[in-house]
Amino acid sequence: MAMNLRVPEDLDRRLDQLAAEEHTSKSALLLQGAELVLQRHRSSREINEGLDFVMSHDADLLTRLEDA
Repeated sequence: MAMNLRVPEDLDRRLDQLAAEEHTSKSALLLQGAELVLQRHRSSREINEGLDFVMSHDADLLTRLEDA
């Protein structure tokens, strides 16, 4: 799928520099960045779901440990 993306001039310049250093394209760098954002979001959601589970299933235990 083709997509147009407006990148601020400073960011575009820094992407050019990094792409040259890494011998890759700006497009490849932006795809890597998008993948990192998705991974971070998924990890954050999984952590929050885990905490919600613990808080709902072990609330009494956590309260007893808090008082100990």
